[in-house]
Amino acid sequence: MSSVKHAARAAKDSTAFRRTARVGFVVLGLIHVVIGAIALSIAVGGSGDADQDGAMERIRDNPIGGLLLLSIAVGLIALAAWQIASAFLAADPAETKKWGRRIKLAGISGSYLVVAVLAIIYAVGGRAESEDASRTLSEIVLSAPGGVALLVILGLSVVGVGLGFIGSGITRSFEKLIELPTGAGRAGIVVLGVAGYLGKGVAVAVTGVLFVVAAVTQDPEKAAGLDAALHSLLALPLGGLVLGAVGVGFALYGVFCMARARLARMS
Repeated sequence: MSSVKHAARAAKDSTAFRRTARVGFVVLGLIHVVIGAIALSIAVGGSGDADQDGAMERIRDNPIGGLLLLSIAVGLIALAAWQIASAFLAADPAETKKWGRRIKLAGISGSYLVVAVLAIIYAVGGRAESEDASRTLSEIVLSAPGGVALLVILGLSVVGVGLGFIGSGITRSFEKLIELPTGAGRAGIVVLGVAGYLGKGVAVAVTGVLFVVAAVTQDPEKAAGLDAALHSLLALPLGGLVLGAVGVGFALYGVFCMARARLARMS
């Protein structure tokens, strides 16, 4: 373990590594801005896939889309590696909290790596559907012994992640992750963080609810990922306004991520 910690500390102390990891926040922000824009388009009657693969498709349509996608992959891989290094250097004296933080950072790293792989697939001309992946996961879980209960637990876990984002927005706990600027810029960053975390939290929580619905109805088709979650908001009263607000929040979370590239605590 000491050798692993030494390697993690050496990586975190590398200026080049930290700069590349900061680029990861920029590209993560870009993906969220694109997803938010697609959600806004759907809210006013447009079409599109408001999820990671929909964002990759839009980015690939640019003249330098392939290069951008490869840059996204590199940035997210570096950001995932930095999160893993942070996990091994967790300094909380309470062992339970230390391992809790490690598990959380490992989960975040895993999500970054999944999106990085998706970016590489689209960069080389391939295609992947996150909706199919969600449905397949639900089908596999449902076919296992106790599958309904397991899928409910999975869905509630995703809901919990969404509520965590919402809680971070309300309590402004995200401020611990960044060095807030002074002056007028401080208030702007806080507004971006609050709105962004709330918007993303709602979207993630609804995605988890769909997993629960798929479990209760024993229909894997119900669990179709982020795009289906955002589309489902249209069925609510004033659904277009609700989806538009969530889309704006998602985009603002992206802008916050871009700002975090410069303000993140990475020591």
